[in-house]
Formats: sequence, C-alpha cells, structure tokens
Amino acid sequence: MTSVARPPSLSAEPAVIHVTVSDPRVRPLLRELGDEYSTRYGREAHAELARYPDEEFTASHGGVLLLLLLHGEPVAGGAFRRYDEITAELKRIWTHSAHRRRGLARRVVAELEREAKARGYRRIHLTTGPRQPEARALYLATGYTPLFDTEADPESIGPLPFEKHLPDAPPQGEAAGL
Repeated sequence: MTSVARPPSLSAEPAVIHVTVSDPRVRPLLRELGDEYSTRYGREAHAELARYPDEEFTASHGGVLLLLLLHGEPVAGGAFRRYDEITAELKRIWTHSAHRRRGLARRVVAELEREAKARGYRRIHLTTGPRQPEARALYLATGYTPLFDTEADPESIGPLPFEKHLPDAPPQGEAAGL
C-alpha cells in the first residue's frame, strides 16, 4: 500500500518558541521574505532584511523573535525590536507559503503583542510596504490604526505606518472577576 502525501494538519496547535536570528529554523523565514520583497520591490529590497543588527531582536536589547512550529517545522514567525521606551516595532511577520490563509499570521501578531506587553511596552508601531495588501489587511483586521490616508493610492505613500496602543492590565479584582 502506497501512502499519499497530505498537507500538514493544523488540528495540532503550533508551538511558540523564542529563537535568535542565527537559529537554523529562521532560515526559511528570511529566505521566503527576501524572495517576496525582491519579487514585489526589486532585487535591492532583499537588503531590508539586513537593515537592523540581529541583536535588536533579542531580549537583552528589548526585542524578540518567535516562530510557530508545527510538527517541528517553522510555519510562521515574526519579531519586534525596541522602537522607543514605550514602543515595540513589529518586523518580519511571515507565514510559510504552504500554510497561508489559516490564521497563523494573526496568531504571530497576537503572540508578539502579548510579549511586548509583558516586557512593558504600551504601544506597537510598524510599517508595511505599499505592495503588500495582505499585510495591510492583516493589520487593519487586528486593530491597528493606519497613520496614513487609507483612500490614497498606497504607491503614493511609500511605507504604510500603523500603530496600536496596548490595553492596560485590568485591576487585580477585575482580572479575577471580583
């Protein structure tokens, strides 16, 4: 009997892990992001991935890089870096092309927001490119405020900035339902 290859099931909950940029499991993220950037913006866009030092995505520098693993393989990921004392900046939000349209990017954004809040950040800032309508839709759908005219042609704006203020933690009694 021959086994038929099936797409990985998402019935299992992806594991969230914190990694460094040098972790080999990050390579698919960076490779696919670089290819996407180059396809949408030209060859020089690949350099965007080297714009910030790797250390900026480590806890000791106020950042984090996380991956979602399904059956041990990276299926999505993202990072934030310190933007200022109260603000984290989201970077490198990615979902493997074979796993898109399954809510994984939303999960990554939610995990990054949770981490940012736990580290004392009160605001998140990000920019996405004008040729990334999927990213724009993701941020609008997850409660980010566009800091640009959403009616304007995105190509006339350049990088599209967004922000989101993280809610304060409820008072102790309120959190416990008292």
